Amino acid sequence: MHYIVGLARNARLQAQVEFAELWMKDEYERTGLKQRVVDEFNYAAQSWAHERRVITRLEWGEQGCNPRFIVTNLSGEAQALYDDVYCQRGEAENRIKEAQVGLFATRTSCHVLRSNRLRMLLAALGYVLIERLRALALQGTALATAQVDTLRIKLLKVAAVVTRNTRRIRLYLASNWPSAQIFAHAMSQLRSP
Repeated sequence: MHYIVGLARNARLQAQVEFAELWMKDEYERTGLKQRVVDEFNYAAQSWAHERRVITRLEWGEQGCNPRFIVTNLSGEAQALYDDVYCQRGEAENRIKEAQVGLFATRTSCHVLRSNRLRMLLAALGYVLIERLRALALQGTALATAQVDTLRIKLLKVAAVVTRNTRRIRLYLASNWPSAQIFAHAMSQLRSP
């Protein structure tokens, strides 16, 4: 199994990077430019059976020092692993949080597992539909990159009157609605082949 996870800063890790941080501080004060270094070393916490590869990202700027440590068993260049693998997992976590907050995916309060599973599946389906809405119908609009809860409030949560007769269902939206043009654009994009 491969892993790449964050490692909490401690005194031993800080001692490993102390000289690099001092050098970065001097360079920042000399040039006025933010300094950034990605390096690696072997480290073993007291509870670990053996040493592991630790990648550190050090930055020195206006706010001072900002070190990050990650531990991994992946091979490859440290900079590429940090930037292209570790940092990209943050984007996936943002999407998970978006589904949890915007689509209430954490509402699993039923006492029956099957009911909670259905709620999670419905939240996942809702997220896929929202993502497809952004990709297919909202490109070029102000809501093209909007978060799920913003789309829900501005585009989907709208006052309307629904009438039904034997041949059709009519939906009457509010006449004074700020997102009406974006909604009309999205519907026309979804309607076209």
